[in-house]
Amino acid sequence: MSTLFLRTLRDDPADAEVPSHRLLVRAGYVRRIAPGIFSWLPLGYQVLRNVEQIVRDQMVEAGFQEVHFPALLPREAYDTTGRWDEFGDGLFRLKDRKDADYLLGPTHEEMFTQLVKSEYSSYKDLPVSLFQIQTKYRDEARPRAGILRGREFLMKDSYSFDSTDEGLATSYGQHRDAYIKTFDDLGLDYVIVSATSGAMGGSASEEFLAPCEHGEDTFVRCQNCDYAANVEAVTTPVAPDISADTSEQRVVDTPDCETIDALVEFANASPEMESLSPWVAADTLKNVVLMVTEPDGSHAPLVVGLPGDRDVDMKRLEAALAPAEARPFEAEDFAKYPGLVKGYLGPQILGEESDSGIRYLVDPRVATGTAWLTGANSIGAHALNVVAGRDFTPDGTIEAADVRDGDPCPKCAGALQLARGIEIGHIFQLGRKYAEVFDLQVLDVNGKRVVVTMGSYGIGVSRAVAAIAEQSHDDIGLIWPRSIAPVDVHVVGAGKSEEIRDGAEQLALDLEAAGLRVLLDDRKAASPGVKFKDAELLGMPTIVVVGKGLADGVVEVRDRRSGDRQEVAVDGAVDAVVQACRG
Repeated sequence: MSTLFLRTLRDDPADAEVPSHRLLVRAGYVRRIAPGIFSWLPLGYQVLRNVEQIVRDQMVEAGFQEVHFPALLPREAYDTTGRWDEFGDGLFRLKDRKDADYLLGPTHEEMFTQLVKSEYSSYKDLPVSLFQIQTKYRDEARPRAGILRGREFLMKDSYSFDSTDEGLATSYGQHRDAYIKTFDDLGLDYVIVSATSGAMGGSASEEFLAPCEHGEDTFVRCQNCDYAANVEAVTTPVAPDISADTSEQRVVDTPDCETIDALVEFANASPEMESLSPWVAADTLKNVVLMVTEPDGSHAPLVVGLPGDRDVDMKRLEAALAPAEARPFEAEDFAKYPGLVKGYLGPQILGEESDSGIRYLVDPRVATGTAWLTGANSIGAHALNVVAGRDFTPDGTIEAADVRDGDPCPKCAGALQLARGIEIGHIFQLGRKYAEVFDLQVLDVNGKRVVVTMGSYGIGVSRAVAAIAEQSHDDIGLIWPRSIAPVDVHVVGAGKSEEIRDGAEQLALDLEAAGLRVLLDDRKAASPGVKFKDAELLGMPTIVVVGKGLADGVVEVRDRRSGDRQEVAVDGAVDAVVQACRG
């Protein structure tokens, strides 16, 4: 450590929001260059490479073959798929000296598809699975949490190519198994959840999430069965058609009731409505107005109807609308659409088949035959007994309402429980989306041309480092799993005498000779207290203290994870440490 390029920090960085960011910077593993852009210092780079190697080893063991594409890519292929526009502001675009358009690759579906098309033409060539470990670039609007959400990051992406759907299912299963082995080897606690394919397209899709209170992804687990899903993929059990009150809808005056809370309070206090009380927010139909922008830049309003006790979850909404984007209506938008009365909007005038022509999608709970208290499309007025299927007809359903603890499981109707996690892997049965665009076909067993079907599989390599740090730390520092730690053993020479320094150095040499990776704290100017604090902060799995006990022929062996300490004889120290590291 006297020559290692390393400076630890005692104070947290001002912009650190999560433990991994705070500790990786304080321990000298990474340093910020710009928002969402980090340098890896020697110890941090070793951790990153260890994670990368575990990922690579499992991919190779599964029979997948490694390739490598450039990060700088020409525009043409992304024009072909439409993603030059679909990526919007998330794409880093640039021009060369000849004014040709290029991008920094955010993902490489186009490249993999074109490569296989250029090399293979028969079903006999398939199946094949190719992977790369490559730096990706995305212009995140809000890079945050250190290396968890960066603008430059290391990713493993792989793609399977099959001539049949049955073959795709097999390739998908092989990747799923390889991912399980990979995350087991990384020492991560993880769950596999159902997910949406979003802009990627395709059918089956699953995410591997590392449970963590600071994770950006919210997922649910059923407390009664094995169901688990990202909230964007949670489906609402559809209520059967019911027979509503046959009485006609009735408009009532509701002054100053632009919010659901105000409406419910007024309804419960109103003599005209008291016979129907008690009213609760779930009895009302909330209509949320949004502006949807398509990849080609066109935009149009969309109204989402949902029970008044629910809010629109923008992540669920965006997943349902992808690749289109949505934002809430603003004052200037309402000015352009005077028929949409803010605070009093009802579904009676909505739908593409209505006079307004405005698309209207509803939560599955707004089933045919359900009756609602909702807006009457006039300031200061709401309508009672507005029945779905009789008084309004939505254009369809959408899963956009927030998911809550205790919601019914779509598989068994048990109670769902919310949790937070970090996405560390995502697998898709991508299908023929990209193969069709690039006309990737092969001759089948009958000599007929068939479109190849693809799978897409990603692991966030640099993100995995942060996820492990989030799960493996305590109040004083990092605690690396042995599989990815920079070294196996941190030897601390805790004293200034030559005997202690020489003893620590000799033990370090002996441990290296036994095949262990060793970091020796041989700094002369650092006090034992400083050395101990740094050892705890850096988080190596085993710490060996060579100090005053050396005079009695013993050294101290500490297990960083459990906190256990034991004194061992110097003569048996190497065997004891090797056993601790490999046992």
